[in-house]
Amino acid sequence: MRLVLQRVSSASVTIDSTITGQIGTGLMILAGIEHEDTIEDARWLVQKLTQMRIFSDAEGKMNLSVKDIGGELLVVSQFTLHASTKKGNRPSFIRAARPEHAIPLYEQFLALLEAEMGKPVARGIFGADMKVALVNDGPVTICIDSRARE
Repeated sequence: MRLVLQRVSSASVTIDSTITGQIGTGLMILAGIEHEDTIEDARWLVQKLTQMRIFSDAEGKMNLSVKDIGGELLVVSQFTLHASTKKGNRPSFIRAARPEHAIPLYEQFLALLEAEMGKPVARGIFGADMKVALVNDGPVTICIDSRARE
C-alpha cells in the first residue's frame, strides 16, 4: 500500500456536489492499493501514520502525532498512486489492485484506523469521481509505502 499524507488545517471530499467527508486539523490521506498488498501492510501503515510526529509542539517543533493532538483523518482511495511512467507518456496502472481485492482491503484499513484513533474516519467513496479540497498546513506532505518500510 502506498499513502500520501498531508498535514492539513482542513480538507473535504465532494462527490456529485455532495460533501461525503470533511475534517478540520489532521491528516488528508491518499491511499493506493497494489495487488500484492495484505492486511499486514494495512496494519503497519496504520501504526506508522497515527504515530508519526509531524504536528508542532509548544516550541514549534514537529514532535506530536495526529493522535497526540486529537486530529482528524480523511482517507481517499487513489489507484493512480501506483502509476508506472517507465514507458511512453501514458501512465500504466497495472500494479494497482483490482476492485475485488482493493475494496475489502481499503475497508479493513479504514476500520483499523477508526479502532486506533477511537473515532470515525472521514472518507471518499472507492472508485467514485471525487473532488478533493484541502489546506495543506506547513506544507507538510509525506509518502509512505509498505513495500519500502523506511
